[in-house]
Amino acid sequence: MSEQETENAVDRESMPYDVVIVGGGPAGLAAAIRLKQLDSDLAVCILEKGSEVGAHILSGAVVDPRALDELLPDWRTMGCSLADVPVTDNWHWVLTARKKYALPHLMMPPFMNNKGTYTGSLGNLCRWLAEQAEGLGVEIFPGFPAAEVLYSDDGSIKGVATGEMGVARDGSHKSDYQPGLELHAKYTFFAEGARGHLTRQLKAKFDLEANCEPQVYGIGLKELWDIDPALHVPGRVVHTQGWPLDDAWGGGFLYHQANHQVALGFVVALDYSNPHLSPFEEFQRWKHHPEIAAILKGGRRVSYGARAINEGGWQSVPKLAFPGGALIGCSAGFVNVPRIKGSHTAMKSAMLAAESAAAAIKAGRTSDELSDYEPAVRNSWIASELKKVINTEPLVAKFGGTIGTVLAGMDMWMRTLKIGLPFTMKHHRDNDSLWRKDLVKPIKYPKPDGVLSFDKLSSVFISNTNHEEDQPVHLTLKDPDVPITVNLALYDSPEQRYCPAGVYEIVGQDVGDPRLQINAQNCVHCKTCDIKDPMQNIVWVTPEGGGGPNYPNM
Repeated sequence: MSEQETENAVDRESMPYDVVIVGGGPAGLAAAIRLKQLDSDLAVCILEKGSEVGAHILSGAVVDPRALDELLPDWRTMGCSLADVPVTDNWHWVLTARKKYALPHLMMPPFMNNKGTYTGSLGNLCRWLAEQAEGLGVEIFPGFPAAEVLYSDDGSIKGVATGEMGVARDGSHKSDYQPGLELHAKYTFFAEGARGHLTRQLKAKFDLEANCEPQVYGIGLKELWDIDPALHVPGRVVHTQGWPLDDAWGGGFLYHQANHQVALGFVVALDYSNPHLSPFEEFQRWKHHPEIAAILKGGRRVSYGARAINEGGWQSVPKLAFPGGALIGCSAGFVNVPRIKGSHTAMKSAMLAAESAAAAIKAGRTSDELSDYEPAVRNSWIASELKKVINTEPLVAKFGGTIGTVLAGMDMWMRTLKIGLPFTMKHHRDNDSLWRKDLVKPIKYPKPDGVLSFDKLSSVFISNTNHEEDQPVHLTLKDPDVPITVNLALYDSPEQRYCPAGVYEIVGQDVGDPRLQINAQNCVHCKTCDIKDPMQNIVWVTPEGGGGPNYPNM
């Protein structure tokens, strides 16, 4: 510990809890509710880096209610807005530049249909879950990001510390400076979502990925549109693949939700090889497809956001428990990629962790490893569901969208029939996949028309993103020379294109003095840079509390 860190630790106040949960998403909230259901006397708190619960939550979303039914069986009659729009109509389109081909429903394995699911705002679901948690006595602290893991002398997790407030960009303390707060716990759950800042450190410290494949990711971009009521079909769900992607794989989604709104978006797997590719521009181009444009005709875009998504599947789930702590939800990675769903599996993992911790505390244990948590996950319906799709992502990644989809479909069908391929395919880290800029052709994207397609800055504006300008930049570089000597020289600075918010910009190139400018105020906390940077030189750390996007209905 440095002299400054020691001084800060001395200044920090501490608060004791039975369980501290890092992250107020579906997993963190489900864990808190389950803990209080099991023992109302447990002291439980949630730290949420967004300005409010739901502010940083972004998903399509079509939600499988299986875990919610187990957690709160009466949720449909308890005022939860998710119940307003059950999925009624399910389509999967293969797109060419001008046409669509609908896949027959009989081609899809039964678990791929959306019968019994609901479409709506995952952020609003989290706001509702937060109300239920607080009603049970859970303490929730929005605007307080967990910035540091605390360890006991024996190396076990002691808790976490929140970030300092009122630190200037140069590191000096402003007049409103406040030190962080330490939250000590018998057990700490990490529910940070995909590519969590602290989770990344924990994976390295405890070697949690020693016996699994590396996690791989996609970048999901989303917009919310008000559309012509005559074109709105509540409960209709559309997924697409094919055009416009030919240098990567992924696809689009369009969900008809409440109040004549559609949630639409585009996901691009981050193992793409062409450094000139821009997921944001592919999304804007996709909206010009005649079938998509027809639905948006006369509509108005009202919100935008982006977030990384776990795509590694069952073979990328790391070791889940370690002394004093556990990974839950998307910090561990339980997304069912072909179903494009992960909230239900995330919540179930959190409930199992809560049950393990509650039993441990009741038995008088503290800060040891919750050794029954991981077996509970691996014997649950999470495992049964994810094993059916275990080769889907790697098959498509290896053989491309067309052939890979056929092979993946065959494997899913066979696994449904209890057979399937006799092996599990491997993954390769997304940052290793880029080719040199001279080996691929640049991609010429059309200019936005301001009707269907837009630029990054106007998009960030409607994400309500805000960061205090005079604070340390939370997008840190291990080596400040790498952006120019490696990224620009070899890959034409791909961070300018894979970032969906215009954070990274090469300036001075026209006068022969290029440098990387980081517009950290634009950051929507998607974590793509932390994942895709070819040298793993960019490290995302927590900004001052409450910073980032403020999604109202995403």
